[in-house]
Amino acid sequence: MAMHVDWHAELLGQLEFYWDTSLRPRLAGLTDAEYLWEPVPGCWSVRPKPDGTATIDWAFPPPDPPPLTTIAWRICHVAGPALAMRANHHFGDGSWTPDRRDWPVTAAAGVAFLERAYQEWHDAVAAAGLERLTQPTGPAEGPYAEVPFATLVLHLNREVMHHGGEIGLLRDLYRELVERPD
Repeated sequence: MAMHVDWHAELLGQLEFYWDTSLRPRLAGLTDAEYLWEPVPGCWSVRPKPDGTATIDWAFPPPDPPPLTTIAWRICHVAGPALAMRANHHFGDGSWTPDRRDWPVTAAAGVAFLERAYQEWHDAVAAAGLERLTQPTGPAEGPYAEVPFATLVLHLNREVMHHGGEIGLLRDLYRELVERPD
């Protein structure tokens, strides 16, 4: 006997569950020192500029192997190009570009940026409904313009979970190596 599956609810539920039970709780108490901690030389991070704004380390194509990234970089990557840019390009005016950002250099600002981006993406996908999942992603996704929108939602869920797990691991390493070095 076949079951009816509400794929829209399942995709949103997956993201919500991970956000509510894993990622968001792991960000509680994040300090500026942890946020910007570079565990090895050559890390990519968020860096203040002389004009008071900040930039994020980036290269396209990325080096092989890619450099280790800080919690700041990972939060900004998920919040910016993954969630905020996609919400803006698929449900807004399409004006969001990574080079226009003033990237957050404090933990509080980074977490707030991530929370806003998560909520924008989540709410836009929730409002779009099940039918949108079966439509092509469109030109905002370049060579992936013809894949179903559900594929993009799955990809972004994976991005949040992948980088969220890395953020948790970096927090654990910071605690063990920096806060309790003996």
